[in-house]
Amino acid sequence: MEHGIKRLNRELIRRGAILNIYKDTMRLPNGEIEEWDYIEHRMGAAAVVAVPEPGKVLMVHQYRPALERMTLEIPAGSRDSVTEDTKVCAARELEEETGYRAGKLTKLLSLKTTVAFCNEFIDVYLAEELTKTQQHLDAGEEIEIEVFSIEELTKRIYAGEIQDSKTVAGLLAYQNLYTKK
Repeated sequence: MEHGIKRLNRELIRRGAILNIYKDTMRLPNGEIEEWDYIEHRMGAAAVVAVPEPGKVLMVHQYRPALERMTLEIPAGSRDSVTEDTKVCAARELEEETGYRAGKLTKLLSLKTTVAFCNEFIDVYLAEELTKTQQHLDAGEEIEIEVFSIEELTKRIYAGEIQDSKTVAGLLAYQNLYTKK
């Protein structure tokens, strides 16, 4: 499908540790010029639906400053470099955040989290055959782990209690692909 929108200019507004923020000058199909925000997520990320036993999912409670509250999410994090395999990232983040190592990691899906203004991608993996190790939290992380049934988590999604896109997509993919009889 052809579109009549053209970027005329992209100006870097702020360079961050993993994000760059730009102002794009765009020409619309009617000829008008507008400024749009664009966020470049340089690293990409991985997330994990960690299943200690069929139908149960290991979740993390953590504080998210953008929302100014605790959230319930699947474990996730940014890649260490733009060349790091997301499967390696998923395994590392699972162990760092939860203190569990996966004997088996299977890719569930790939996401673009907020396509209206950001290019962030997250690959979501299913982690099975979990063995307990030890959490290795970053200095700014306070994470508590808890196991839930997939049915309870699905209810929380539809009740609006879980809204994080990677978590919603990962949990529903797991439920659809692995728990339906």
